[in-house]
Amino acid sequence: MAFLSDTLSRVKPSPTIAMTNKAADLKAAGQDVIGLSAGEPDFDTPENIRAAGIAAINAGKTRYTGVDGIAELKAAICAKFKRDNKLDYTPAQVSVGTGGKQVLYNALMATLNPGDEVVIPAPYWVSYPDMVLLAGGVPVTVEATLEDDFKITPQALEAVITPKTKWLIFNSPSNPTGAGYAWDELKALTDVLLRHPHVWVMSDDMYEHLAYGDFKFCTPAEVEPKLYERTLTVNGVSKAYAMTGWRIGYAAGPVELIAAMRKVQSQSTSNPCSISQWAAVEALNGPQDFIAPNNEMFVRRRDLVCGMLNAIEGVTCPVPEGAFYVYPSIKGLIGKTSKAGTVIEDDEAFATALLEETGIAVVFGAAFGLSPNFRISYATSDEALKEACGRIQDFCATLS
Repeated sequence: MAFLSDTLSRVKPSPTIAMTNKAADLKAAGQDVIGLSAGEPDFDTPENIRAAGIAAINAGKTRYTGVDGIAELKAAICAKFKRDNKLDYTPAQVSVGTGGKQVLYNALMATLNPGDEVVIPAPYWVSYPDMVLLAGGVPVTVEATLEDDFKITPQALEAVITPKTKWLIFNSPSNPTGAGYAWDELKALTDVLLRHPHVWVMSDDMYEHLAYGDFKFCTPAEVEPKLYERTLTVNGVSKAYAMTGWRIGYAAGPVELIAAMRKVQSQSTSNPCSISQWAAVEALNGPQDFIAPNNEMFVRRRDLVCGMLNAIEGVTCPVPEGAFYVYPSIKGLIGKTSKAGTVIEDDEAFATALLEETGIAVVFGAAFGLSPNFRISYATSDEALKEACGRIQDFCATLS
């Protein structure tokens, strides 16, 4: 009898974490490495939020809380949804978890039976398919191609829905592409979903506030109120508030679903960190004026990276609407050989050679379900980005 679970054999470790760890090992060994693989802002959590966490410690708010969040944080989340998304939720419809990943996982564990299908647009965040597999479901990918600006079409969505489909996982702006769906584009998708009342929507809005230029964020239940009763709207404080290490995510949806998610959480981790919850209350209720200047910084970095990558022959880098990622195509480089003799057979070979030969850590596109591409996180300094993109230019120029 095998000791490890058969389910575990269907799941692979996170490629983004693996690449980040590999880069860290090379750096520890003395190599000059610039990491562009981690998806977190490079600036500190705002001072008022840090102060709220310290105040919670000093006030002795260090004990167990309710399984899925304190009342004050649930109230702040309800206010946020009303303020930003015109969505009305009660605290009984809110779940708080240890990061957005746990919230998503709880929902899948609470709802999936063997054989249930979950539609996932590709490119996708690396964890979506594996969480579905761990929960006993079947991930069904639908490609969002470069030609379609990395957005799925209504026709493509319609084509993959079957009687076994239970969820659509929707992410805008997207990790890894940064692509964002405008109101009319999202309405076209919700029109499809209205024709399939057995399909629920899991909307991952983690990059909501990282939206640039004329792009206006919107979320499915806001665009189509008829989907309200079968939508789980997921968000968190990690990205916009630079709180990745605080580990607070949250979601709102139907009471019955939230209660089921609470049951899963009660028998796994129980409550999220009490201190982090109080810091998140301040994040949501406190000043939001730092978001706009941070976004201006991200726009500058985005344009820097896109400009330098698009100057490379054989590379095409679309300009994304949000998040802090770009997802360039290297179709024109496949089949070439690096200076050290590595054949660029695919995007994984490209990313590996790039790291080993230049010290630049990116994540290969196959990890996100669409090749030949790679992902860069531009949530780092202008200087690091200029140096990194310069090395990428030099590396590509020597391919033959």
